[in-house]
Amino acid sequence: MNKLAHIWRLGLKELTSLGHDSVLLLFLLYAFTVAIYMPAAGSVIGVHNASVAIVDEDHSHVSRQLSEALLPPEFQVPMPLAYNRLDQTMDGGQYTFVINVPANFQADLLAGRQPTVQVNVDATAMSQAFMGAGYIARIFQRVLLEYSGQDAAARNVPATMTTRALFNSNLEGGWFLAVIQIVNNITILAIVLTGTALLREREHGTLDHLLVLPLTALEIMLAKIGSNALVVVVCTWLSLEVIVKAALGVPLAGSMSLFLMVTAFYLFASTALGIFLATLARSTPQFGLLAIPVIIPMLLLSGGSTPLDSMPQWLQWVMQASPSTHFVSLSAAILFRDAGLAVVWPDLLALIAIGLLFFVVALMRFRKSLAS
Repeated sequence: MNKLAHIWRLGLKELTSLGHDSVLLLFLLYAFTVAIYMPAAGSVIGVHNASVAIVDEDHSHVSRQLSEALLPPEFQVPMPLAYNRLDQTMDGGQYTFVINVPANFQADLLAGRQPTVQVNVDATAMSQAFMGAGYIARIFQRVLLEYSGQDAAARNVPATMTTRALFNSNLEGGWFLAVIQIVNNITILAIVLTGTALLREREHGTLDHLLVLPLTALEIMLAKIGSNALVVVVCTWLSLEVIVKAALGVPLAGSMSLFLMVTAFYLFASTALGIFLATLARSTPQFGLLAIPVIIPMLLLSGGSTPLDSMPQWLQWVMQASPSTHFVSLSAAILFRDAGLAVVWPDLLALIAIGLLFFVVALMRFRKSLAS
């Protein structure tokens, strides 16, 4: 009971110290509001609101159908453009796509001459250019088949393919990006908050005061992990409810309580890692230099930015030792696919095992640093 009382009082001290640190409080507010909303709302990877201009030299019913087939939200309403301004417009980067329908296009189509439509693409908008050109080709193919009366014949092929998008039927990139942004911010804050808290106490001499009290390294470490984890879990819950669900309108299907429990286990591992890095550093700037090569691979190679299947096999095995890899998998499974414990328990057990290993190693290093 005395140990629990020590941990409780040390945890209150940590929370009080955090409450007086206005810079960290502002950073917490930014990390779970603006830093979530802006990338999810603005950084859409794919074709969204792409600018289009059309040079209509045919002025026929078919050319109008082609123009009207490009609809929001993927494309803006196509703007009419004179032929003599095509090159100038492309050079100026005013439109991502400039479509040229040649003269006599409808007549050639009806005569069976297979006329062509020219699609000029500004490939500096890389993701929109790559996918958007394919979108336009499929849209125009459908319109031309329907116009020429070949749609019935096209349906009589030996096999057809039907694509269904599960859990995100409209393929909204912002949905997944919002959750991944929260996961990334949890990783950064868990490591930075605990590491800087320990270094701040060492630099201000507070840690020396704790050493003369009847406290153990385990009690000090558990208090730091528990208090910082509590702050991050509360901020995560508020961010999911206010920013992700209310402001961005992302329909989270899974259990919020299960996700927050998983987040607590992840924080147990990542805060222990932050303490371990703080015991290696002698100052806050040095801690920052140590944290950068640890945090960046955890964020980029966890499966949130790029799929694990796209990585070399050896790297996939290496990243299984990172708690962020399992946390990304758990987050997507719980929040989007409504997975329960019966489904996610392998990743959850791996996360707990990695957390215990990190905690033991950090505790040994912390004890050694206190003794020295």
